[in-house]
Amino acid sequence: MRAEIFGVPLDLLTMDETVTRAAELIENGRPVQHVVINAGKVVMMHDDPGLRAIIAACDLVNADGQSIVWAGRLLGIPVPERVAGIDLMDRLLALAAERDWPVYLLGARQEVLDSCVSRITERYPALSIAGARNGYFDDGAEVAAGIHSSGARLVFVGISSPKKERFLSEHLPEMGPVFAMGVGGSFDVIAGLTRRAPEWTQRAGLEWFYRFLQEPGRLWKRYLVGNLRFIGLVFCEKRARRLAR
Repeated sequence: MRAEIFGVPLDLLTMDETVTRAAELIENGRPVQHVVINAGKVVMMHDDPGLRAIIAACDLVNADGQSIVWAGRLLGIPVPERVAGIDLMDRLLALAAERDWPVYLLGARQEVLDSCVSRITERYPALSIAGARNGYFDDGAEVAAGIHSSGARLVFVGISSPKKERFLSEHLPEMGPVFAMGVGGSFDVIAGLTRRAPEWTQRAGLEWFYRFLQEPGRLWKRYLVGNLRFIGLVFCEKRARRLAR
């Protein structure tokens, strides 16, 4: 159920299979780090071998972007479908409410976080929020200790990459038996600060363009330059696999 792509493992799971696997890992009662990869993260891994090593050590790795699905198939890897981080987060929140797993939210500005918590509890009234903290802190060990003492079983980290991956890699053992998942800008979407792309845009692999149109000044380099670099890395990977045969 796993393959290697761009030097890291990738779990070849559908959304439903991912939820089932995540539930198994939560029930195991040990610290678990989940991560998603997309075009931008592939470029980051190429520039940062340390990030690649962190992702390679994660217990569950999903293809978040449609670009990874297409790249995998071009490389002969049967990636079944995209497992978007924000959609997986929503599925796990519903499961946590059903199974009484307390959750902890870490990240974003305080006002965004407050709005996010409010909307989540409105949608899932049975959900137990163990705690919430904004993403502006200097002492990661203190934050990890707070998560541990909260009794959380799931931790959603709304911090940008690669900061969230490094934070979780360094401090996950101090958090206790949690399933920790980086969710990037999902808190902003849940809070209503940014809009999610229409479904047809997501299926067409153009969600990045929809986000770019909302914040062109901030995102032009990440998407326009980053996507071109990603395409180059895909063809380099294809060539390397052909030569290795």
